[in-house]
Amino acid sequence: MADQTPQHLGPNQTGCGFFGAIFQRKGFVRPRSASTPPLPAIKHTSSARHSSSSSSSIRHSRDSIKMKRRRASSSDLSYLDSSIISSKPPPPPKHTKSPSVKVKPSFVVSPDAARKKSSDSSVKRSSRDQVPNVGYAKWLKKEPTFTESELSMRIAVRQKSTASGILYRASSNNGMLPGHLGNLKQGGPKAPALAKIKTTINSHVTTLSKGNSSVNTPMLMGNIVKKPSGKTKAEHRLDSEMLKSMGNENYKEGRYEEAIVLYEQAIAQDPSKASYYSNKSAALIGLGRLIEAVFDCRVAIRINPMYQRAHQRLAKLYLRLGEADKALNHYKQLGAKADAREVSLAEAIKMHLSKCSEARTLRDWESVEEESHMAISSGADSSPQIYALKAEALLNLGKHQEAYAVIQKGPNYDTSLCIQFLGASGCSDLLTTRAQVYMAAGRFEEAVAAAQCAAKLDPTEEANATAVRALALASARSEGNQLFKASKFTEALKVYTQGLQHQSLNSVLLCNRAACLSKLGDYEKSVEDCTAALALRPSYAKARLRRADCFSKLERWDASVQDYEILMKENPKDKDVEKALYVAQAHAQKKLSEDMRNMKNNASSNLVMISSKEHFRRFVIAPGMSVVLFCDKSSHVRLFRLMEQVCLRFPSVNFLKVEIEDNPYIMQLEDVNSVPAFKIYKNGSTIKEISGENFESLESSVKMISCTPYN
Repeated sequence: MADQTPQHLGPNQTGCGFFGAIFQRKGFVRPRSASTPPLPAIKHTSSARHSSSSSSSIRHSRDSIKMKRRRASSSDLSYLDSSIISSKPPPPPKHTKSPSVKVKPSFVVSPDAARKKSSDSSVKRSSRDQVPNVGYAKWLKKEPTFTESELSMRIAVRQKSTASGILYRASSNNGMLPGHLGNLKQGGPKAPALAKIKTTINSHVTTLSKGNSSVNTPMLMGNIVKKPSGKTKAEHRLDSEMLKSMGNENYKEGRYEEAIVLYEQAIAQDPSKASYYSNKSAALIGLGRLIEAVFDCRVAIRINPMYQRAHQRLAKLYLRLGEADKALNHYKQLGAKADAREVSLAEAIKMHLSKCSEARTLRDWESVEEESHMAISSGADSSPQIYALKAEALLNLGKHQEAYAVIQKGPNYDTSLCIQFLGASGCSDLLTTRAQVYMAAGRFEEAVAAAQCAAKLDPTEEANATAVRALALASARSEGNQLFKASKFTEALKVYTQGLQHQSLNSVLLCNRAACLSKLGDYEKSVEDCTAALALRPSYAKARLRRADCFSKLERWDASVQDYEILMKENPKDKDVEKALYVAQAHAQKKLSEDMRNMKNNASSNLVMISSKEHFRRFVIAPGMSVVLFCDKSSHVRLFRLMEQVCLRFPSVNFLKVEIEDNPYIMQLEDVNSVPAFKIYKNGSTIKEISGENFESLESSVKMISCTPYN
């Protein structure tokens, strides 16, 4: 019988024949059953020759492997073993064995003993190895799974991969690299991350599949994700829809800027979708950028003229921007789906704007102010043109502070957007009105910039005149301030006066001129300029402080106290004003005491000059009767002389004189409609008002009321 054991195998690499001989010798093989015929002895010479050739082929392969081993480093040899070609499954790694298990020593068998015992073992193998000996050589020949080139490649890969330190044992003497495991579950520290990546990829694949079944999803091959060569049109459409959905979520949560960015990305991927532009306009509305929202709505309607949501949104935008005709046009496009309330508001705005235009032509500024206010209340709360109309009306009514407040409260869009929306002419008119309001408020630099821009956009006569006036006022203020700082008060006074020739009612130049007059000792005229500035801007603190100081120097302490008290309410932490108020109050109390003492000592001194509201109220609410003359300081001197004669005939009645230049607030408080006028009070209540032109009835009225008991 031919020897079936390969002669080139080492002591620890014996084939199945060797172990069969050993186990036969020890009697470990069970006796065959009677029904199983014994294996026939194969003695054909061809089999021997075939076996011999097989053995020589195996030896040649083994010698080649040994030569490759010698070329490899010593570290690589420890990971290569003949168990690679073993038909049995690999045992678990050595480090997983229990310490209690003892490893049997390897048998050392000489080559002669192996040849002698192999012939006996070939006939007595177990029933599970019932394979003809001639086929065993073929089986050995087919068993190795690595060629010489593959084996050398694996050695090279191992040499490059040992730095990672991660190795998976395939048998007790063999190592495998992680990349050779294919789709097998990989252990080690990177397993959770790989699992997460696979989960993300699978989730993305599922999402793509749900969006469109025709989408080419990535193919998973082992641990390699094979991506498609490029995105299809369906994938691009799905990505833009996902961006739109994300933008909608941000919009619902009030994150409008993030929503706009996402909508813009969706538009960049698919600019043919009208809904992307419409949704972006909604986010722009949330940020108050209404004109930009109009432009996006227009694009949406241009893409899809039947897009009703875009028509509805654009109609609301036009309504808020004061474009009533355009709003009504889009409400017609909606037909029965248009909101009836919004349609009625658009019609109301159209009516108010028509009346406002007519009143402006007639220069009826009170009507302009009223109609523009009604248009804003009807829904045009973001229209720059309507706010400009209201500010212009207030400016011409002498209410400069209110006009500036309207401009500040109204919308302030970028100039380039206004040009696109209103056109060059409309934007020029808007900037001209702003320049006029800024001049009245003393913001000369802003006025010059707005006026020059208006003149460049549309060089109308009004725009050019406004630009010239703004430059003149700005120059007068700047030059006058430099002269004032140099203590050249007379020269500064002249410069401020020249500036007021361009705009007589300018609060800043009036206040600055009052400062020059105060420095020159003309306190009366300084008070007049401060009073004129405060009539235009009641909250002008600098003018009020200057007037209070002039009142103190004129020893009109009650008026000074009143101004200082107003300043303390506006700025309670101002220590200088607090100190000045204390001094003025002390002087006012002293003067009042002197006046009361003089009235008691001299019965004819029942004529009192009122200097403040508090002074006025002390006499009016006191028991008895009081007659008050509201007059102009210079125009009604004769009337005052006549009242002096009447007061001599009624010594028990207090006669009071209120000069409206110094005390305009008392006239407003007492609702005096015309000047001159007499008002009769008794025990704090108003009894009668007599026109100054009807002086003859004053004496008879005083006589009748003083004699009539009043409860």
